[in-house]
Amino acid sequence: MNKSILTCVMAVLLTGSAHAQSGTNSPYSQYGVGVLSDQSQGFNRGMNGVGLGMRRGNVVNTLNPASYSEVDSLTMLFDVGLSGQITNFKEGGTAVNARNADFEYAVGSFRLLPSVGVAFGVLPYSNVGYQYSTMTYLSSTEGAIAESYTGSGGLHSAFVGVGWRIVKPLSVGVNIGYLWGSLNRQVASGSTETINSLSKKYSATVDNYIVDFGMQWSQKLGKHDNVTVGATFGLGHKLNADPKCEIININSTVSESDTTSLVAHDGLELPMTYGVGLTWSHRQQWLVGADFTLQQWGKTSYPVYDSQSNTYASRKGFLTDRYKVNVGADFVPDAMSRKFINRVHYRFGGGFATPYYYINGNKGPKEYSASIGFGIPLQNAWNNRSVLNLSARWSHRSAKDMITENTFMLNIGLTFNERWFMKWKID
Repeated sequence: MNKSILTCVMAVLLTGSAHAQSGTNSPYSQYGVGVLSDQSQGFNRGMNGVGLGMRRGNVVNTLNPASYSEVDSLTMLFDVGLSGQITNFKEGGTAVNARNADFEYAVGSFRLLPSVGVAFGVLPYSNVGYQYSTMTYLSSTEGAIAESYTGSGGLHSAFVGVGWRIVKPLSVGVNIGYLWGSLNRQVASGSTETINSLSKKYSATVDNYIVDFGMQWSQKLGKHDNVTVGATFGLGHKLNADPKCEIININSTVSESDTTSLVAHDGLELPMTYGVGLTWSHRQQWLVGADFTLQQWGKTSYPVYDSQSNTYASRKGFLTDRYKVNVGADFVPDAMSRKFINRVHYRFGGGFATPYYYINGNKGPKEYSASIGFGIPLQNAWNNRSVLNLSARWSHRSAKDMITENTFMLNIGLTFNERWFMKWKID
């Protein structure tokens, strides 16, 4: 059994190492550390990512590590997910579409001790991926000059978490992870007979840790109702990363180039993050929840190039606090029914999030989202506890005089719920 657990752990880590860092085509991913991931799993994607107060023994809820103490003592949980999306970008009278797919996460969980559950896995933190160009008019004699913008990369974490039920209503937990990845951006301009080609390359490599704490208080309200309050805290800290800026001036006439390299020492950091969530459950039919999260990016610094002084250093005032609210519900007609259709979970949710970065001194676009999903039970010769989770999410991101994004995302998650620890009896 120990070898089986180790095999699953290694499979998760290998999956993370093969993770493609191309989960977005958004030009907004050039700001901050990229487009932030919600880090939810397949079972709550249909609820728009609600999970801080969710407490179930048949899922791996990484949004609040305190939930691990509820994991079923007889089973080994393993959850993997991928997504595909189509995004429509609009600016003025121009509209374009972009498509991409991403293997997102792989997580597992099992009961370690009577009141202690353990989880492990690989999760996305952010994504960078964009490519576009603009034309700048110079004069009637010099004409126009083209500028191209490209970016790639992202951040991911491999974590191990523990949840402990201290007393019956109260559980606490912690996720400790290894955060790694690279952020690469480039701005390149064309040249004329009088203007040299100029290219700025920004790069950063992250190799550090990430820590999140969680708490849940679960209270019965009568015979069939239960309320759970959850809270989380993410530790903010410097990432010990040294972002670089290379300025390359190319004189195409004489085929010569001049490169200036600048470094912003210890120029990246994570924000303090606070979350609170509430869920209400009725019998085994309804689960309704709401989450609120605050990320204090406004108190962090970010590396910025100053053309006046020709310096690249970490400065405050270029990022702002991010607020996110999600609500969602899960309904199953009869979880114990023999009819397949009655055991299907029906999910829906909505949310709102503010940006965490400024664009030319103005706040970036706000985001509105809505989702639906289904949890389809799978039955085989051994059990019918595994679930195929399907969800669709629409998000709208816009701000005055900025690009408008409409994204339709399809998520597919598979939760394996195997009875590894059940003792079989032979008559």
